[in-house]
Amino acid sequence: MENTKKTDCGCPVEATLGVIGGKWKPLILWQLKEDVLRYNTLQQMLPGISPRMLTKQLRELEDDAIVNRKMYPEIPPRVEYSLTDFGKTIIPVLEALAQWGLTYMDIQQDRKCEVRK
Repeated sequence: MENTKKTDCGCPVEATLGVIGGKWKPLILWQLKEDVLRYNTLQQMLPGISPRMLTKQLRELEDDAIVNRKMYPEIPPRVEYSLTDFGKTIIPVLEALAQWGLTYMDIQQDRKCEVRK
């Protein structure tokens, strides 16, 4: 049902945000852009995310073929997350968002300095 909503979008931006939108998904993807990471490492890199939310977001990204989950048959079980080949195609979008964010932060900082003068 959820995937139907994403593919029924009339706008490509809406479709993209349907997959990677929200507070945590872009941050999870940003952490996975260069590394294969274990669950606990991801949780440490994302202060403020609850275990339940991290699990939910990772499952949704896995369902959308953005993130790969690999489980090793060990005790205790070891699970690693990485971007799929398709998931790697979102990295330029995230890098553009990061660049825009840096520019925005600079502008906001300049505005604060002007107010103080």
